[in-house]
Amino acid sequence: MFDIERWQEIFDTIRKNKLRTFLTGMSVASGIFILVILLGFGQGMQNGIEAEFKGDAATSIWVWPRRTTIEYKGLNPGRRIQLRNKNFDVITQQMDVSYDKASVLYFPRDTKIVYNNDLLSYNIAATTPDLQPIENEYISEGRYLNETDMRQNAKVAVISNKIKKEVFSDLDSPLGQYLTISGAGFKIVGVYGEYGDDDGEEQRIFIPLTTAQLTFNGGDKVNNFNFMLPEQSSIDQTVAASEKFVKDIKGYLYEAHGISPKDERAIHVWNPIEEAKRYYSLIGNIKFFFWFVGLCTIIAGVVGVSNIMMIVVKERTREIGIRKALGARPWEIIGMILHEAVFVTAISGFTGLILSMALLEVVGPNVEIDYVVNPSVNFQVAFTTVIVLIIAGAIAGFFPAWRAVRVQTIEALKDE
Repeated sequence: MFDIERWQEIFDTIRKNKLRTFLTGMSVASGIFILVILLGFGQGMQNGIEAEFKGDAATSIWVWPRRTTIEYKGLNPGRRIQLRNKNFDVITQQMDVSYDKASVLYFPRDTKIVYNNDLLSYNIAATTPDLQPIENEYISEGRYLNETDMRQNAKVAVISNKIKKEVFSDLDSPLGQYLTISGAGFKIVGVYGEYGDDDGEEQRIFIPLTTAQLTFNGGDKVNNFNFMLPEQSSIDQTVAASEKFVKDIKGYLYEAHGISPKDERAIHVWNPIEEAKRYYSLIGNIKFFFWFVGLCTIIAGVVGVSNIMMIVVKERTREIGIRKALGARPWEIIGMILHEAVFVTAISGFTGLILSMALLEVVGPNVEIDYVVNPSVNFQVAFTTVIVLIIAGAIAGFFPAWRAVRVQTIEALKDE
């Protein structure tokens, strides 16, 4: 039931002690404010890390050949390792390895790209249809390379949104246009885009692998292998599966190319899954630290509320004695003290919540810091934190209130 007299007492106490109440409220509000801002930036860091890995599939594996550095079985160090089609076929068709997608990249050398008698400075990348999901590319117009292109050695090309904008800005669509690549005409059949801000990836023009190897005297050479592994139920299981996959294919490639098992530089494997795990572990530790700092700040505010309630009880000892003499029950006196503690804590907590959420809403989307993207916080988590704070404030006010009701009536009436 709404007790107007109780509220009048609370507001009268606040008016009499404006500075004290303000400082107490500030300590509580600042605790919530700091916690929410810290959690927001923790989420922003996670968003930033996810954006860094968004350019490629989350479970991708990339394999590059390099030069040997160790003599092995009579073979001198310094040999350049050359990956070939048969290596890829063995891995994908004969080895007992688990993957979702597999592709290769071949970069023809000394190619010249011409459109309307203009020489274009872009890169030619020959590949297979599976590269699209591995690179996490999207098609904005037309289509990507397909198996029919591979079988027929089709002279088709897929350009990027960046190339479309720079070269074909005067056309509604570049589809159907022809690029001359080292004297051979390639028909544009699609336009792709890259997630993220990596303009370097959109410098490439994709053509079928079989066409490039035949047209540009590539033989069966390829430059690197690319795989996308199936996701597991946890990041640890995903990392373990990727490590086993890498171990198996490196074991085969080392044996097939006569590389010493101790030569760690001959075959380079980039496993972003391991890097992602390290980053996410770091973010988890940072978030834990943020929670710790924020909760310590809130605890300091709750302790402040408890101290203020103790002062309030001390100041109102005589009043409490009079109330008890007039028949006030213990729980009525406890309720009176708790009511004030909960009110101050709730108003301060929600003030800190609203200010911090508003700041993140306004400033968050405009933050431009490396590895921090759109700092934000889950409202439900923040709201729950405020509720917990209010409960803590009630507990903080309970002990001074309980101390008040245990004071003997005679002693309370004697208090000055």
